[in-house]
Amino acid sequence: MAASKKLIEVALPLEAINAEAAREKSIRHGHPSTLHLWWARRPLAAARAVIWSSLVDDPSAHPELYPTEEAQNAERQRLFGILEKLVKWENSNDPEVLAAAKAEILRSTNNNPPALLDPFAGGGAIPLEAQRLGLEAHAHDLNPVAVMINKAMIEIPPRFAGQAPVNPDSRTRLDGATGWQGVQGLAADVQYYGEWMKREAFRRIGHLYPKVKVPHELGGGEATVIAWIWARTVKCPNPACGCEMPLASTFVLSKKKGKEAWVKPITEGTSVHFEVQYGKCPKEYESFKVGRSAVFKCPCCGEITTDAYVKQHGKAHEMGSQLMAVVGEGKHGRIYLSPDVEQTIAADVPAPESYPSGAMPENPRWFSPPAFGMTDYSDLFTNR
Repeated sequence: MAASKKLIEVALPLEAINAEAAREKSIRHGHPSTLHLWWARRPLAAARAVIWSSLVDDPSAHPELYPTEEAQNAERQRLFGILEKLVKWENSNDPEVLAAAKAEILRSTNNNPPALLDPFAGGGAIPLEAQRLGLEAHAHDLNPVAVMINKAMIEIPPRFAGQAPVNPDSRTRLDGATGWQGVQGLAADVQYYGEWMKREAFRRIGHLYPKVKVPHELGGGEATVIAWIWARTVKCPNPACGCEMPLASTFVLSKKKGKEAWVKPITEGTSVHFEVQYGKCPKEYESFKVGRSAVFKCPCCGEITTDAYVKQHGKAHEMGSQLMAVVGEGKHGRIYLSPDVEQTIAADVPAPESYPSGAMPENPRWFSPPAFGMTDYSDLFTNR
């Protein structure tokens, strides 16, 4: 029996799909992109549209039902209407919209829809959307990060669907509850125990991560530090200089419109310190990196290193590090602050007695740290 022609083979409402796919870039709350960064994440709207239209028959596949071109076009427009609703972000979990979409899949597959396998699942958009459409979904990937993302999105949640939470706070509020729908119970447990872990981590190691004072012009008060931005350093090859050169590929912190920020290296004799500046970064301060390899210009004297010089000092364990900027969690988003003495001292701690370690692979075609003397994974981190 010949396979039926599917909607995707004939026509799609591409403008609606493209608009929703582009819109997803600005959506954060509830989007899988907030679970973990994945560099080739596919838009959920596009994945949903492709899967659905690959399973739903085009009206031309059923001339007995739609004998004329007019009848086929009318039915096709009806299917477009379902699809245009289906790709909207706010309809992602709308029961009526999903029921209508699932009904068309069942109608086109004789109530026996196929399972979906994504052998290179990556960020998991395709298996996630297949599951949303009621399909049995299987995801595979060689990258352990991708495996973790897919387990968190499509394997673990269905296992706990409809179950009540186990945390003591939620259980005291179960009286009179009508039940926990979907993964609400799992979400309550993740939130409760996530907060517990955060509090416990601060209790044990919070002294290593002091809050930062926010200038009055940025809102004042204190902010929780969410990142410290460091630069590795190497002594300037000019014997008359001796400056500890920052090996930073860029001094730009944020290019977001209206929130541009950058780090300005301030030289005093043969020493360098950094000050955070707001506004667009001048071209001459964007980077002191020259070329593609480890070739940098000294901010004090202008001397230019060679790639071999930087690698030689790295292998001799003669590289240093310097704090360039502090990133805080402000009232209206991230704030960037110049490093102060307190933040620098807080990071100056001895290495712990035990820590995870492991030899790095030595393949310069795709992994460069060993060429700079960093042969163990622990070499990539500060003592803190």
